[in-house]
Amino acid sequence: MYCPGSIRLRPFHRLKRDDFLADLEINLLGAINAIQACLPGLKRATEPSSIVLFSTVAVETGMPFHASIASAKGAIERLTRSLAAELAPKIRVNAIAPSLTDTNLAKTLLSDDGKRSAAAARHPLKRFGSAADIAAAATFLLEDSSSWISGQILAVDGGMGALRTFK
Repeated sequence: MYCPGSIRLRPFHRLKRDDFLADLEINLLGAINAIQACLPGLKRATEPSSIVLFSTVAVETGMPFHASIASAKGAIERLTRSLAAELAPKIRVNAIAPSLTDTNLAKTLLSDDGKRSAAAARHPLKRFGSAADIAAAATFLLEDSSSWISGQILAVDGGMGALRTFK
């Protein structure tokens, strides 16, 4: 499992080439390095193996100020599909695409009650994610109970990517 993250939320016109490179370095190139380091062991394993990567709901949803991270995580989603095809049937490869999750990475976005309330209200399930929500999905994708799943991007996003609720 490779689960780094970055949240570089800026208007596109304020993003520099180095911002895009930094997001690609930690998200895409870091995943590539980790997978290449682990791949010999995964291939030698006697039991089928699983790789889980992390994307973001912003890849498929389209959100303002997410150009840099959505670009890097979009590359993760394509890497997921490519490796799932290349490494099958012995190694399954999937990704999780979460929405805003209450972690240290998101602390500035959830730093007070007003921000927390607004973030929850944006999600159809009326809450933002917890680390436990994401961990449960990752655990599922790593276990044998998901042995028929590969090449998938699992949205763990409180409905953000698929639902529109109107009141």
